[in-house]
Amino acid sequence: MAARSLNTAAILFAASLLAPHIGHAQTFKAEKFEIKGDGGTDYVAVEAATGRVFVSRATHMMVVEGPTGKVLGDIPNTPGVHGAGIATKSGHGFTTNGGDSNVTMFDLKTLAVIKQIPVMQGGLDGIMYDEPDDKIILTNHSRPIGTLTAIDPKSGDIVATVELEDTAPEGAAADGKGHIFVNNEGKSTIQVIDVKTWKATASWPLAPCQGPTGIAYDKASNRIFSGCSNTSVVVDPNGGKIVATIKNGTRVDALGWDPSEKLIYIPNGGQGNVTVVHQDSPDKYTTVATVDTFAGAKTIAVDPKTHNAYLFQPERGPAPAPAADAPKGRGRGPQGPIVASWFIVVKH
Repeated sequence: MAARSLNTAAILFAASLLAPHIGHAQTFKAEKFEIKGDGGTDYVAVEAATGRVFVSRATHMMVVEGPTGKVLGDIPNTPGVHGAGIATKSGHGFTTNGGDSNVTMFDLKTLAVIKQIPVMQGGLDGIMYDEPDDKIILTNHSRPIGTLTAIDPKSGDIVATVELEDTAPEGAAADGKGHIFVNNEGKSTIQVIDVKTWKATASWPLAPCQGPTGIAYDKASNRIFSGCSNTSVVVDPNGGKIVATIKNGTRVDALGWDPSEKLIYIPNGGQGNVTVVHQDSPDKYTTVATVDTFAGAKTIAVDPKTHNAYLFQPERGPAPAPAADAPKGRGRGPQGPIVASWFIVVKH
């Protein structure tokens, strides 16, 4: 059954408006599509040039038409995949495969795999395209120290490796002025990377933020947005000062930014919603809506052209009872089978 025709129509969720924005309220709705497929998930990534969304599914990467939820293709053999970096200019995409410490380089038009790029540091996790510097940037949960890896999107060659101060680096964002900002989830800091020397030049504490993950940079206001559980922060990169805080939910693992609409999207997997915040000025932020999505949906990507925000989350049935002799540990335990795969589009 096609995703767009499931249950005759997509399921709509109403956004509960919390505050006005610049003289008028904003309305949002979340539309759900069942896209099928196996595997859990981590990041989603959008290609603004085509409106396609790349959805990680544990061992493969699904490619979805953003506005409609139609499945367009699939990239197989990406064990332990976390996310995708999309370099439209070079015509290449890249995935971080934590299972075999390889980056899959593929053709954006055909989705055909070009080559596998081994990353010896391991711990592959976050990935983004640094458009100003024309680099694919990886943030690796490597041991004994976290690392950042820079890849040439044309050739697929690794051009730099940077040691970080934390084994859990998460999102990265570039300012177009020769700097990349990296959230360190373990130490709750931002590190600044100089793209000329490929060295870390500063580390800024983010309190009251704890466990920063998603990150975005706004060129117009020269501000960094760091997504954190419960309290996200806005940072002035001229020294790393916290200039504003934002209240949001829990299990935040990404952050979306729409520069023309001046809207920040913070996904809250614990509550199954997205906090939408308007930038009134560089140092003032107003929550304009909380949009219901689906429990567990904690990563997000925003298309700056359509202004849609995209999330994905599998729905699972009841978990099987653990075996009587199963060892007790700190893990989440057995999970139930996937009964639905929800691709979620937030529109306004």
